[in-house]
Formats: sequence, C-alpha cells, structure tokens
Amino acid sequence: MDTSQYFYRNVILSMVDNKVSLIDIHNPDQKGQALDPWFGLVLQYANGHLTIETLYQDLSVRYDGSPPANLETTIHSVVDRLVDLRFIVLTKEATDLPYYLSLPFEQMDVEKAKKLLKEDKVK
Repeated sequence: MDTSQYFYRNVILSMVDNKVSLIDIHNPDQKGQALDPWFGLVLQYANGHLTIETLYQDLSVRYDGSPPANLETTIHSVVDRLVDLRFIVLTKEATDLPYYLSLPFEQMDVEKAKKLLKEDKVK
C-alpha cells in the first residue's frame, strides 16, 4: 500500500455517544448500525488532508511510541476494506471535502447540505 496517499470519506457520518454510523441525509431517522470501531476511527480521520502514513503515526502516538506489531497491518486492512466499500477514496493530492462530508450529521446545517448535494448532483 502506498502510504503517501491522502484519503477522504465519501459518506455522511453520524456521531452519537462516540459511535460512528452512516446516515442517509434524506432519511435521518433511519440511522444505521454503529460501525466497527476501526472503521469509525479511520472515517473520522478521512478529511482529505491526511495521508495513510500520517494516520499510522497519529495512532502510534496513542501507544506511547510502542504501537502493537499489527497496527500497520490493521490500518492497511481497514483502509483497503473502506476503499472496497467506497466509503473512502485514495488520492495523490490533498482534497477539500464538500460541506456535506466535512461534518458529522449532527453538526451540519441539513438544509444547506441537501442544497449542496443537489447542486453537486449527488443522490
């Protein structure tokens, strides 16, 4: 895996009680199940301005400089799976997220987000 790649989310997130789930902005009452904690964590980092290497470095710090031996493998596996699901996109350059992907659902102006989704022709 090319860890110099940037990654950004391609889904709208809901964050309630530190649990991440996906949400359909047009049917917000039908919240999905909370995602696997690793998926939720990587999606939170997927802001378009971080590389996979930066993700690894940041998570390594949480272990006081002694990350578990499988941390890198776990990150690569989660990233690969999220790419396969099209929840994240990998790019060579930093990418600014559109408004409707930049914030959790609970923090966004929903009408503004819907308007911008429509303008961008996103369903």
